[in-house]
Amino acid sequence: MRASTFIRPSALMPLTMSLAALLIVAGHILFFGGARQADEGAAAHLFQLLIVGQLPIVAFFAFKWLRRTPKDALVVLASQALAGVVACAPVWYFGL
Repeated sequence: MRASTFIRPSALMPLTMSLAALLIVAGHILFFGGARQADEGAAAHLFQLLIVGQLPIVAFFAFKWLRRTPKDALVVLASQALAGVVACAPVWYFGL
């Protein structure tokens, strides 16, 4: 696998967005606890925007790179999917 596939902006942006979403959730849990709140705050809205905002970028990456370098693109797509699941795991665990 070539590392040059991972340095593409369309490969890095979803990973960065997942990391940002995970940090937002971790910060929220750290400061406010894991209890469910009556009203969704800014943290919840930012998390939702970051997670949903990844979808068009991932689709663009898949459309562009799956035909050119399928093996490398599948590794990047798998890592993007794993990063998304890791970012969503605390939300599912704590039921936020």
